[in-house]
Amino acid sequence: MEASAFSPSHITGFFKIVDEESEPLLKGSLGAGVSLSKGVKTHVKIKESFSPRLEVIINDKILFSTQLTRYVIDKLLQGDRKYSILVNHEIEVPIGSGFGSSGACILSLALAINEALGIGLSKIKAAQFAHLAEIEYKTGLGTVLAETYGGFEVRIKAGAPGIGKIEQIPVGNDYSVVCLNLSPISTKKVLNDRNLCKCINESSKGLINSLMEKRSPENFMKLSRKFADSINIFTNGIKNVLNEVDLYGFTCSMAMIGESIFSFTKTAEAKELAKIFYKYARSEKDLIFSSIDREGARPL
Repeated sequence: MEASAFSPSHITGFFKIVDEESEPLLKGSLGAGVSLSKGVKTHVKIKESFSPRLEVIINDKILFSTQLTRYVIDKLLQGDRKYSILVNHEIEVPIGSGFGSSGACILSLALAINEALGIGLSKIKAAQFAHLAEIEYKTGLGTVLAETYGGFEVRIKAGAPGIGKIEQIPVGNDYSVVCLNLSPISTKKVLNDRNLCKCINESSKGLINSLMEKRSPENFMKLSRKFADSINIFTNGIKNVLNEVDLYGFTCSMAMIGESIFSFTKTAEAKELAKIFYKYARSEKDLIFSSIDREGARPL
């Protein structure tokens, strides 16, 4: 038994933490972001076995398990451990750098497992298990909700897919996202910092309304930069790049949460911006140029 699924990666420009509820399905974030056509493809091979085993491969590197993977699989199988499972993730974006890769991995995993075993869950129900894993291990808040649906989205109600709500903003095919990755940042560390979380929620006030009043990538970028400037968790590396692109008149911001700089803009402008980013890239893998994913996560 085997199956594959894909999830787009995702960049959040600004957000508000919603974690007052005791029910994990109701926790998440409000905010706005964009899903990228570059994401995560997950393939699973499953067989019944008297010696159950879980093996995970991420970009050709073998792991024997991860907490998130085990959590999602246990939820889907309802504790049935009679299977040996091989999970192969092909990740097209930097890991731990603000691209929602952990959410994309477990979301595509949930869809692939559901497909391979014929469990019969809807896409939304399967995605809820991925959301629960992110909440449990503090690797994300609204990422799974956004990646489930794709597009340029505003998260207007927090929670898991099927509970949280998004509103998609139409955008033309002449827009792209260009990003420069400098280094990973621990999402869990940020979400465990109470003072920073308070600052995040204060800084996000009014931004969703401002975006809904003027629904465009250009306004999204202005608001994202306003938010990033307000919470001010820039590293020196980010400051150096932002200072230069500001001089050239480009509107860029920090991907939340990672040491990455991005812009969502007309493709021609994105190509010009990429020339500046390239000077700071350690390798070609740290420069990401992507169109917009408009379908969201799906079985392949």
